[in-house]
Formats: sequence, C-alpha cells, structure tokens
Amino acid sequence: MNAKQPDISVVIPAFNEEESIALCLSEVKKAMDLTGRAYEIIVVDDGSADKTFEILREQKKTMPELVAVRFASNQGQTAAFDAGFRTARGKIIATMDADLQNDPADIPRLVALVGQWDVVCGYRQKREDSVVRRISSRIANGVRNRLTHETIRDVGCSLRAFRAECVRNLKLFDGMHRFLPTLFKLDGFTVTEVPVNHRPRKLGKSKYGVFNRLFKALRDLFAVRWMQRRWLRYKIEETLR
Repeated sequence: MNAKQPDISVVIPAFNEEESIALCLSEVKKAMDLTGRAYEIIVVDDGSADKTFEILREQKKTMPELVAVRFASNQGQTAAFDAGFRTARGKIIATMDADLQNDPADIPRLVALVGQWDVVCGYRQKREDSVVRRISSRIANGVRNRLTHETIRDVGCSLRAFRAECVRNLKLFDGMHRFLPTLFKLDGFTVTEVPVNHRPRKLGKSKYGVFNRLFKALRDLFAVRWMQRRWLRYKIEETLR
C-alpha cells in the first residue's frame, strides 16, 4: 500500500521492544488493512540496545507499509514522536505505544472520528496496570487538569488520531508528549476523548516507573502552565493596505 500517498500514518515509538515489536506490527497491519485505506506504519527506534531494529529490518522485507527510523542514541518518547510526525506523509496521524498495551484494533475507530474533531484521544477505561500505577496516574491527571484548567481524562494514553495539520507547526520539547491535547487546544484545534481498550503487558519490561518521571513531569507541568498564560491569542479585525 505504500506505492501511493498514504491517507493514514501510524507512528509508534519503540525502545528495547524486541519481544513485542513483530507482534505489534502484525496487529497494526491487520487493523489498518480492514480500513481499506492507504497507510504507512512508522516505527521510531529510540536508540534501542537490543534487537529491535534488526527485527524491523527483517519485517520491512515483507511489509512495504513499514517505515523504520533509528536514533543514534536514546532521546526519549517526545523526540521519537516528533521524528515520526515529521516523517509521516498521511493526512491523518495515529499514535500508539509498541508494548501492545494499546490495542491496535482501536485505531480505525479513532481515525473515523477525525473530521468531526481535529484530535481524538483515547482514554483507558479499564487500566490493566498495578494498583500503584493506577493511583499515581489518577493523581497526576488530577493535578495536571487542575493547574492547566483542563478536563483530559488520561494524558498518559498514547493512543490518539489527529489531522496532520495539528503537528505541522508544533514545536515540541522533551517531555511535552504528555501534554499534546493541551498544546493542540492552544493552537485552536478541537479535541475529544473516547474510551479505548487497555491490555496487560505480557512481553518485555516497562521503561517507566512512578518515581523516575514524577519530578520531571511536575517541572514540565509548570512549563505548560507558563505557556498557557503567555500564549498569543490576538485576532486581527481589519487590515488596510
């Protein structure tokens, strides 16, 4: 399907996901084939130290829809998303994680809503995580929403679909992927949320813990709040030349 311009670009950051990446690609391909639309699958290998990119190289031989990007070193999820956005050729971009906790079968449903809304965000209605992670996520979402005056249920859910125009002029900084819905709103795009499936992690190991991102996320939150207060919102009423 990559012989023609894709309608949809699926962007997937991956870091040390040698156990799950082949199955992830298989599930994404199955879901996207059902849409009947031209698509590409962009996997950004975030400087993996395992065989993730070697597996991608092998998958490419039989999967022409696959585009694989490899970082020279680990740069973080925001950088991986940014590289994927800039590589994408589709009119619609969908995102998900490579660990298969996001369900690729949800992507067509989110994509179908793009048009009614500029941005469609998934929220994990039933979290398949530890109690500690669920509680910490609920607290983090509450704090973010209170300080940014938002109502986003689940900013930690990577499963989203949006018009490519939403990221065309977006300048991202490290850690900003957690605040994409807010950044989209600041740029005037419409955002909605829909419930999505969430699955327990069965392959590989989680790269994120509760405490290894707590203070960094709090710092990023204050940065976003600063941006909200100083965002330029002028409207030109008339111009004479």
